[in-house]
Amino acid sequence: MPMWVWVIVGVVVAGLFVAAGVVYRLIEVRRAGTPVLLRSRPADADQGWRHGSVQYGDDALAYYRLSSLRPGPTVSLSRRRIEIVGRRAPVGTELEIMDADFAIVELSIGRSGAGGRYEIGMSPAVSTAFQSWIEARAPKRSKRRRPAA
Repeated sequence: MPMWVWVIVGVVVAGLFVAAGVVYRLIEVRRAGTPVLLRSRPADADQGWRHGSVQYGDDALAYYRLSSLRPGPTVSLSRRRIEIVGRRAPVGTELEIMDADFAIVELSIGRSGAGGRYEIGMSPAVSTAFQSWIEARAPKRSKRRRPAA
């Protein structure tokens, strides 16, 4: 067989692997998460929003960007370091990608935002679940007891 046939076969096989990865990622993100929009701050008024889903864990919030091929979470936020610093409704062009009843929760990660600042756009029900998850965390001063040896 000529060399160009092997090149075409290689490109087709690589394309199939990429397509399988995209489909797998979409299925996993949609199946196991809560749909939200996330953006890091600072950002212009109508820029930076990314569709994805979050998964609540015992110690962290894992955000999976919908259009990413990364196998793990795109952003992971420590539950103990998340501080809610504000809440607002979508305005301007944000209403093109969110419903008017959505809540945009402004987050600061770590002391005085040293770990970053984010905004999460979510439906009212998801906002309530997120608030409950934050409020149910263990106090910062608590430590787990070590099992007796």
